[in-house]
Amino acid sequence: MKGVLEWTLRRRVVTLLTVVAILLLGLAAGEVALAAKNRTHIDAILNKTGPLRVQAQELLNALLDQETAVRGYAVSGSPAELAPYDAGRKREQDLTASMRRLAVDYPGLREEIQVVEQRAEAWRQAVAVPVITTTDQNGTAAGQALVTDEAREQFDEVRGAVDHLQQEIFETRQSSAEDVRRTSNLLVFLLIVAVAVVLVAGTMMLVSLDKMVIRPLTRLADQVREVAEGDYQHGIAGEGPPEFVQLAEDVDAMRRKIAKDLAEVREARERIEWVNSQLQKQAEELTRSNRDLEQFAYVASHDLQEPLRKVASFCQLLQRRYAGQLDERADQYIAFAVDGAQRMQRLINDLLAFSRIGRLTTGFTEVDLNKVMGDVAAQTEAGRQYADAELTWDELPVIRGEEPLLTNLLANLVSNSVKFRRPDVPSKVHVSARLVGDEWEISCRDNGIGIEPEFADKIFVIFQRLHAKDAYPGTGIGLAIVKKIVEYHGGRVWVDTDVEEGTVIRFTLPSLPEQAAGTATDAAATDAAEGGDEPAGGAGDDGPAGNTGTGLPAQVGGDAAGTDATDGPGGAPEGGRTGDMRETVG
Repeated sequence: MKGVLEWTLRRRVVTLLTVVAILLLGLAAGEVALAAKNRTHIDAILNKTGPLRVQAQELLNALLDQETAVRGYAVSGSPAELAPYDAGRKREQDLTASMRRLAVDYPGLREEIQVVEQRAEAWRQAVAVPVITTTDQNGTAAGQALVTDEAREQFDEVRGAVDHLQQEIFETRQSSAEDVRRTSNLLVFLLIVAVAVVLVAGTMMLVSLDKMVIRPLTRLADQVREVAEGDYQHGIAGEGPPEFVQLAEDVDAMRRKIAKDLAEVREARERIEWVNSQLQKQAEELTRSNRDLEQFAYVASHDLQEPLRKVASFCQLLQRRYAGQLDERADQYIAFAVDGAQRMQRLINDLLAFSRIGRLTTGFTEVDLNKVMGDVAAQTEAGRQYADAELTWDELPVIRGEEPLLTNLLANLVSNSVKFRRPDVPSKVHVSARLVGDEWEISCRDNGIGIEPEFADKIFVIFQRLHAKDAYPGTGIGLAIVKKIVEYHGGRVWVDTDVEEGTVIRFTLPSLPEQAAGTATDAAATDAAEGGDEPAGGAGDDGPAGNTGTGLPAQVGGDAAGTDATDGPGGAPEGGRTGDMRETVG
C-alpha cells in the first residue's frame, strides 16, 4: 500500500485507465463473439428453419397431390388425372433437394428428409405404380380394386414421416429461437456490465481526482495565498502525489528566496533612506556652498578685480613714466608685473564664465546657427584681419539651445583655428553640418598646425596647455568651455584625428523632431565639402598647437576676440557670401 501511495499521479491515472481499458476490451470481445452467435442463430431461424417449415408443408401437399391423382386415375382412367401426379413428383424432388441444402447444418433433419423420401418411394412402388399399370391394362375396376385400406395405411406412413419431419423442424427452430434469446440476454448483460465499468471507473476517477488533485491543490493554493497576502514566513507543505509534494517544495523554496530578497530589500531601503538623508544634508550643504560660490563670484567679478585693475594701472604708469630711467632689470620686473596682472584678470573672467555655463540660463529657444555664425564672424573680425584668415560656412541648421552659449562655442573654435595657424600660410576656417540620425554633427575644420592623436583628449581639460604661454597666448580654458557648452546642450565633442592636414573638431547637437524625420544630409556631399580646397573646422584650444588666449563673449563674461585682437592691428572685413556663406578678411 505504501508503494502505491508513492506512485506519481501520472502512474496512478495510467494504471486506472489501463485496467478500465482491459475490462472494456474484454467486454467488447465477448459482445462481438455473442453478436456473431446471435446473428448465426437469427440466420438459422430466418433463412433455414423457417423456409424448411414452409417447404415441408409444400412437400406434404406434393405427396397429397400424387395420392389424389392416383385414386382419381383409378376411378376415371383418364390420363389427364395423372398430370398432378407427375407435377407432384417433380415438385417433391425439387423440395427435397432444397430442404437438404437448407438442412446441411442439421444432421437429424437430413435423416428425416431421407426417411420421407424412402417412404414416399415405397408408397409409389407398392401402390401408385401398380394402380396406374393395372388401370392402364385391365381398366378402372381392376385399378380400384388395388386401392385398399392397406394402401391408404401405407400412404398414412408417408404422411406420418412428413409430420415427424415438420415436428423436428419446429423443434430445431425453437432451439434456435432460444439461442437467440439467450445470446441477446448475454449481450444486454455485457452492455450493462460495460456501462457499470464506465460508471465505476468514472466515479473512481472523480474520487481520485478530488483526493489526489483537487484537495492537495486547494490546500497548496490556500498556503500560497497566505504567503501572497504578506506572511512570507509561513512555510508551505505539500501532500498527495510526489509531483505535488515536489511542487510545494519548489514553491516554498521560492518563498524562502523571496523572503530573503525582501529582507535584503528592507535592509537596502534602510540604507537608501540613510543615504538619502545624508544626500539631503549634502544637498543643503551644496546649496549653501553654491550661495557662497555665487558670493565669491560676485566678489571675484567686482571686489577682486578692482585691486587687480589698480595694480595693472599703476604698473603701467610706472612702465610709461620710468621707462628708460631705471635699469634694464627694473623695466623687466615692471613688465612682468603688468603681464601677471592682466593674465590674472583674464583667468578670473574665464573662470567666472566657465562657472556660469548652465547655471545662469535664459532657457532653450530655436536658434538659427547661420545667424550665430554671422555674430561669430563679427566678434572674430579683428583677429582674422590680423592673421589674414578666411572664414566660411555651409548652410547650418536651426536647433534648440541658448544663443549666447552657442555663439561663445563657435567663437572659441574659430578663434582657436585662427590662432594656431601655420606660419606664412593664410588661415582658412570652414564650419559645416550634417544630420546623423537624430543629431546634427557640426564640424570646424582649419589648415593650421594640427593636433597629435595622443593629445586629442587632453585639450578639453581646463587649464591644460600644450605650449608655453610665450608661444601662444591664452588661459587654456577655451576648449573646456566648448566641452561644457556642448554637454549642457546634450551633445558630445571630439577631435577627428583622421585628417591629413590641419585640425577638425566635431560636436553634436540634438536635432528638432521634424528634422530627424526628414531626409538626412548626404554624407558623401558633406565629405566633399569638407575635403576640398577650402579646409574647414577649428583647431583645438588645448591641442598640440597650444591653448586659446581668447576670452568669452560679453554675454557670458568676456570678448571672444578680445585676446586675439591684441595680436595685431585691426582692420575691416572684406568679401561676403558667394555660394556658401563666407567671411573673408585680408
